[in-house]
Amino acid sequence: MNRYQDLFNRLRKTGRAAFVPFAILGYPSPASSLDWIRPLIERADALELGFPFSDPIADGPAIQKAAHMALRAGATRATHFAILARIRAEYPDLPIGLLVYANLVYRTGLDAFYETAHQAGVDSVLVADVPVSEIQPFSNAACAHGIDPILIAPPNASDRTLAQIARTSQGYTYVLSRSGITGTETVAGRPSNELLARLRDLGAPPALVGFGISNPEDVRRVLRAGAAGVIVGSSLIEKAKTPQGLRPYLLELWQATRL
Repeated sequence: MNRYQDLFNRLRKTGRAAFVPFAILGYPSPASSLDWIRPLIERADALELGFPFSDPIADGPAIQKAAHMALRAGATRATHFAILARIRAEYPDLPIGLLVYANLVYRTGLDAFYETAHQAGVDSVLVADVPVSEIQPFSNAACAHGIDPILIAPPNASDRTLAQIARTSQGYTYVLSRSGITGTETVAGRPSNELLARLRDLGAPPALVGFGISNPEDVRRVLRAGAAGVIVGSSLIEKAKTPQGLRPYLLELWQATRL
């Protein structure tokens, strides 16, 4: 049984859904990144971390700015994995997922990338810009190194695509609350409750819903629709700039995950 299975089993017993913060590794700088991530871990049931990328097409303005800031501050593949290894050493039971872009994986080769991720203690990898029809080499390499491949289920996915997602994704399924990019308001495709029900019927791993989750009511809405938890990213960066700060906001979101 892996860390995600342990997590979802434990949450079912306690009557809660999963709260999963997302952060960019190396933001605001490699030296201070852990100081930014640790408050997130205080409320995290699992953690989703992104490698900064020069052209993050799936991310909205807040995360794009964070990624560019990290790169300007000297973030590298080596610093990313060093931070990951420190987090794993400090939090041995916390599920840790990566969100990356395909070029970052290809640059070092699939086997080398997934082996390094495994050695750093990573549980899952989501490759954001690879379509489901082309995911097999990535998922094969992930599984070969003991890492769960995570697939994205968008609201406009066909039943055939959802079936492949259900077969291939492990650990959890990343469900988009709507089409578009993170931190925006574009709405399209089937409603979340219908999408979540279809994935359950297909036997997909537990669904974590992301994109546009920014307040407790957003959390409660997707949980009522049948999600096993939420992933929150852009709004954490924005909230950290406000006078009331990040920790009270994290507490509000975490409290909303009680079923």
